[in-house]
Amino acid sequence: MRGLLILIVLLGIGVVIGDRVAVGMAQNEIGRKIAADYNLPQQPSVTIGGVPFLTQAVDGKYRDIGIRVGDWSGQNLTVHNLDVKLTDVSAPLTDLLHNRTSNLVAATATATAVVPYDTVKGFAPSGVESISNSPEGLRVAGTFSVEGISVPATVVVTVAPTTDGIEVTPVSVQAAAGGPAIPLAMLRQTLTFTVPLQRLPLGAQLTAIQPSADGLHVTAAARDVHFSDLQ
Repeated sequence: MRGLLILIVLLGIGVVIGDRVAVGMAQNEIGRKIAADYNLPQQPSVTIGGVPFLTQAVDGKYRDIGIRVGDWSGQNLTVHNLDVKLTDVSAPLTDLLHNRTSNLVAATATATAVVPYDTVKGFAPSGVESISNSPEGLRVAGTFSVEGISVPATVVVTVAPTTDGIEVTPVSVQAAAGGPAIPLAMLRQTLTFTVPLQRLPLGAQLTAIQPSADGLHVTAAARDVHFSDLQ
């Protein structure tokens, strides 16, 4: 009986080791494929959720796959801390291990990233000197032309996802100390602009934007994602 128990334990350890080796190979292949498809300077870190992996592989169904990209450049701008989560993924194990990950399909893809304020400023109108978050909201400070006169001011703006990207819209104006009051209407058109981040990788469209200390934290989502359609 003791020998049988030892054999069962050893077999169990072997299955666990085999499972971890297989998941490591699959994760590496997915990361390699994504790096090639998107010309990434570094291969992203991939995590396939769920234990055991081999059971999911036999079924060709994976509960979730996490992809940590880091910095990503596209649409003439760069974002930081790009993470993507795929859910309800369908792909045969043989495809994953033989460079056929274009057959991978995910029910949903959710991407999150940080758009630094320096990037936002690059698309802002001339006169904008800084963009920062505050308890009152997102603040755009600079010197702006009002009826031909350069006037320093701070403008509180809102940000929203649109089909064209991140739309920045003024909602209030704070004149500089001792400076003249500036009607919002005089700056609304000048300081309404768009950061052309229309989507994140895997075709994910912007759904939410949250200003924070280090930049705009954006969320994007896509459904029925086919890797073969992402070229």
